[in-house]
Amino acid sequence: MRMAIRFVLPLLLVLGGIAWGGAPLVGSLVERWFRADVEMRSQLVFNSIQETVNGLVLTKADRKIDALFKHITQDERLLALALCTPDGQLTQHSVAWPKGLACPPAPVLDHAFAVEHIDGGPVLVATFALAADNTYLGRLVILHDLRFIERRSDSAELYLAGFLALLGLGAAGVTVVVARLTLRGWVKAIRKGLSGQADAKDDAAMSPDVAPLVQEMRKMLRDLDTPRVLSEAIRVDWSPDSLRSVLRNELPGAEVMVISNREPYIHNLEDGKVVLQRPASGLVTALEPIMRACGGTWIAHGSGSADQTMVDEHDHLLVPPDAPAYTLRRLWLTDEEQDGYYYGFANEGMWPLCHIAFVRPTFRASDWEHYVAVNQKFADAVVAEAKTPNPVVLVQDYHFALLPKMVRERLPEATIITFWHIPWPNPEVFSICPWKEEILSGLLGSSILGFHTQFHCNNFLDSVDRFLECHIDREHSTISAGGCTTQVRPYPISIEWPPAALSVQPPVEECRKSVRKGFGIGRDTMLAVGVERFDYTKGIADRFHAVGSLLEAHPEWIGRFTLLQIAAPTRSRLSAYRETQDEAEKAAEAVNKCFGREGWLPIILVPRHHEPEEVFTLFRAADVCLVSSLHDGMNLVAKEFVAARDDDDGVLVLSTFAGASRELREALIVNPYDVRAMGEALHMGLSMPAEQRQERMRLMREMVGENNIYFWAGRMLLDAARMRKRHNIEHRIAAVTRRAITTGGT
Repeated sequence: MRMAIRFVLPLLLVLGGIAWGGAPLVGSLVERWFRADVEMRSQLVFNSIQETVNGLVLTKADRKIDALFKHITQDERLLALALCTPDGQLTQHSVAWPKGLACPPAPVLDHAFAVEHIDGGPVLVATFALAADNTYLGRLVILHDLRFIERRSDSAELYLAGFLALLGLGAAGVTVVVARLTLRGWVKAIRKGLSGQADAKDDAAMSPDVAPLVQEMRKMLRDLDTPRVLSEAIRVDWSPDSLRSVLRNELPGAEVMVISNREPYIHNLEDGKVVLQRPASGLVTALEPIMRACGGTWIAHGSGSADQTMVDEHDHLLVPPDAPAYTLRRLWLTDEEQDGYYYGFANEGMWPLCHIAFVRPTFRASDWEHYVAVNQKFADAVVAEAKTPNPVVLVQDYHFALLPKMVRERLPEATIITFWHIPWPNPEVFSICPWKEEILSGLLGSSILGFHTQFHCNNFLDSVDRFLECHIDREHSTISAGGCTTQVRPYPISIEWPPAALSVQPPVEECRKSVRKGFGIGRDTMLAVGVERFDYTKGIADRFHAVGSLLEAHPEWIGRFTLLQIAAPTRSRLSAYRETQDEAEKAAEAVNKCFGREGWLPIILVPRHHEPEEVFTLFRAADVCLVSSLHDGMNLVAKEFVAARDDDDGVLVLSTFAGASRELREALIVNPYDVRAMGEALHMGLSMPAEQRQERMRLMREMVGENNIYFWAGRMLLDAARMRKRHNIEHRIAAVTRRAITTGGT
């Protein structure tokens, strides 16, 4: 009895003090959080439209400004926008701009925030200076309605006060043990509710005292997703500058690291000289412009014969050579590690498993051991290179499925974004892998896991659901396992815009003349091009058979059409790749023997690597580009062809099994397994009227230009920034909860 009295009396005093004094403090804290969030949203709106508004002000495009303001103010809490001249005169404003409200004073710095009471409620007045080419253009004013903050603050205070009052009354009749158990249950419910792991059964069982508070906190966290909707509704021209702006504003001071097997620059020794080569890799094509824009460190396997001679004592090299922008850290692998990790498990196991190209996956225990060891070696390098405890780590592709978890264990505050560049199979196919649970657990060490399409995301969620014990929120596409939550999102990868290789290209007509002269193709011959690696997923032999079908069904193209196929040898150590090259060469030879004429061949096969500038010249010279992948994650060749055609001409024939077909709808979409249909698509492309070709190409170029590689990276980085802010709020709420419980339990 004495022990209960010693516990209950101090508890009642503490709870009473918290109820009278703590509730307003919590309300004030909630109010500060929400106001900071609204200020952040104002800054995001301004960053998103700054360049557009500057251009419209300079050109005096008043109607376009009105249309832009109308579009942005569809957000229910964004009350109004207005433009002010440099001398403080109100020139344009949206419909809901309060009558009688004049332009606020010019900000001392580049922006200012103030709260005004308008029409009986608080309004945040955000003022931003507009300038272009060091010329002051005036200022943009954004009004946000803050009345929702008062309502939520009052609700939070009411719930907290009511809860503490009920807890105090109940504590009077319980023992010390019961009181402590109650506190533990309260903490558990709060944590589970905030983590997103609670299901309908948990919510139903939750105490009515706890449920309102948990729901209010959940709602506050969900409101962080509002900037995502707003930013995606506003059209932004994504570029290196806008990507740097995202890092500066949303991830200030963030350290960026990229992890990939293939390096962006390779040094080889040829005839006693060191030669620099850029590999034929869609991954490198996509990521290299991002690193040039953001800086940071790229960790990759140093595979070139002269790579070790070009690095410093820390295995570092500044790249690109002509204008260094980031650091390349080369990692060295033994021949045994290379054979087991890369050629073995990654490319004889995971590659055919994920691509479903009817090549049997091969899994060996020894290969798996090397795969684990190499993933650990790269994880060690990440930790060694990290200069901060919370870097942004971009893990690339199927070579490093285990690395996210390995890094998470040693850098728990890191933001790990893993992008899977190849397809993800359905659970039945994935179940073939003997180490499927380890692969899934490793990937779930990621903060964000990206795929090219929603279909691949769904397959991954289904695989996790089948093989792991975890909580899956399919509405928000998140997986919670082992105390870590992973967002699974589609991020269709793209290319830089405009491509660097395009800047050095001659006019289209000159490209056509040089390519035809270089390969002995007649001036009047229609030209199709294909650019691939000798990979069995690319369907090279099938497209050769399609050429045969075209010439058989439409003999008028004999002597008037040529397919120029560029195919870089790859992974030639593996029998499946050697057989792919042999099959393609025999198929080309058979078609040429059947239809070829003196001075003309229907297929020209060039088995060597071409630099990006050479490839773009081929694209600009072509009438048709043929992409007939049997299964592909995205296939950036299709987007590169579109980017190369600044003359708005050319036809793209594209496999339905390439991820690019989800975006490039104006291409001629084909089933690469249907040789006759592919031949007919070629005929249609070669015969298409110029007006239709140009209209299709303009639409595809618009899509690739808007959804470029900077947009791809920017979306992931914005999601990472939101995730960091959510975690910060959760930690602060947890800290407040712990302090309240500690105070109440002493």
